[in-house]
Amino acid sequence: MSRSFKTGVGEPEQDGRMSDIADRYARLGDQFAATIDDVPHERWSAPSPCEGWTARDVVAHVVETQGMFERLVGRDIGDLPSVEDDPAAAWEAARRVVEGHLRDPQTAESSYDGLFGRSTFAQAVDQFLSFDLVVHRWDLGRATGQDVRMPADEVAHALELAPTFGEAMRGPKAFGPELPAPEGADDQDRLLAFLGRRP
Repeated sequence: MSRSFKTGVGEPEQDGRMSDIADRYARLGDQFAATIDDVPHERWSAPSPCEGWTARDVVAHVVETQGMFERLVGRDIGDLPSVEDDPAAAWEAARRVVEGHLRDPQTAESSYDGLFGRSTFAQAVDQFLSFDLVVHRWDLGRATGQDVRMPADEVAHALELAPTFGEAMRGPKAFGPELPAPEGADDQDRLLAFLGRRP
């Protein structure tokens, strides 16, 4: 990721790409929060499309993953509300930390060595965390009786991105084997089938 500087100042400022990443994360975070808010109380223990996970487990996974990526660059996400007690509050607290780091050029450009080579925090959020917010929002909706339509532009982006993950994306606590897409499938259904989910 390129670094831009204020003329004559020498301090990094957030370039357009970094702002786009933060805005996208915030938008997807809002959508995930809205889906959490619409979960009927009695459906939190309902099974999700993620084998062995309940609806509450899906939120717990998403919250925990925010902390995992903070740890990759040597940061602690801090104490969060319990997903068991308040899934909405837990998500709100976790996303607030990540978004704050995305909107600060210095913390956004913190780097680490991962499975796919050298990356920055902002790049990792855009490639992995935002991807998860799209897919796991659908998982949460399916588990709790909500008809979730993923944004068309995010589906198109995910269809391009998912094959680049290789076999690392498939396995326990990840995505299952690819399924055949149903006849006449739209992009969302094709994405879900690729990720081992039945539309």
